[in-house]
Amino acid sequence: MNHEATATSTDAMRAVTQTRYGNSEVLRLAQVPRPVVRDDQVLIRVHAAGLDRGTEHLLTGRPYAVRLASGIRRPKNPVPGRDVAGTVVDVGANVTRFSPGDQVYGVAPGSFAEFAVTGENRLAHKPAGLSFAEASVIPISAGTALQALTDAGKVQPGQSVLITGASGGVGSYAVQLAASLGADVTGVCSSAKLDHVAALGAHHVIDYSRDDWADGTRRYDLILDIAGNPPVGRLRRALTPRGTAVFVGGESSGVITGMRRQVGGALLSPFIGQRLVLLLARERCTDYERLARLVESGQLMPALDRCYPLERAAYAVQRLENGAIRGKVAITM
Repeated sequence: MNHEATATSTDAMRAVTQTRYGNSEVLRLAQVPRPVVRDDQVLIRVHAAGLDRGTEHLLTGRPYAVRLASGIRRPKNPVPGRDVAGTVVDVGANVTRFSPGDQVYGVAPGSFAEFAVTGENRLAHKPAGLSFAEASVIPISAGTALQALTDAGKVQPGQSVLITGASGGVGSYAVQLAASLGADVTGVCSSAKLDHVAALGAHHVIDYSRDDWADGTRRYDLILDIAGNPPVGRLRRALTPRGTAVFVGGESSGVITGMRRQVGGALLSPFIGQRLVLLLARERCTDYERLARLVESGQLMPALDRCYPLERAAYAVQRLENGAIRGKVAITM
């Protein structure tokens, strides 16, 4: 990561920045103004920020539909990052749930910086017993996994659940959460990560390079389609006649919306016995509170691969681009 000249103002902070869309090579470490808290916001001293796949999409501006919200020609917010864990420094006049000194975690756009602001409805108190780095890799990925299983998938105890991309950020939490909800869990991953997925609590593991999870030998009540880009017909072959497939992610599904396959499946769903559901995950403090309780009860562990200092954020993003991460990594201040 290239370093730019630093400023000495107490109103400035160190942050990772990007002035254009691109891969990890566009990231720079710079001094930028410290954000100012508004009436409905919380100012956080960031101790750690998780790196998720959504941050990579915002970094590259692909699929192009993300630019409708993030900026057409260049990012509106030059500081990337969303997952956050830190200490409350200041609160706006309308904030009631937090006070300065509280340890929190959740979502704060621009979290690859020493300070970040966000709404109180996107934060919860940090799970007791976790480091800031461990807490920072939970909110977005675990929240997405929880909503995929419960809101969209409506999973029930005893059901068979197949999770593709089981070793990734969302998948690592989906395996744990599905097992804690009483499901019989099968995780799909590469051969190098079979032991990792089994350790997360998967009852069965499938090496996608050797075995075909859609060969018809077994059918599943629920499939979380997190990784890859399997055709809708292939997903349906692996489902029970009344089963549900939830489109959680999937790469290379069109450069415009990135959801051509997922939308097609959702449009087909009303005309068949199986449910094909497109998940649009939301950032909710109630989910982060529930996840904190699961962590504190020992039912959920942070999917933390390793930590990188702010100065090495570009390298961390590069590892994500190359698929070299198990679970998630944290950027530490």
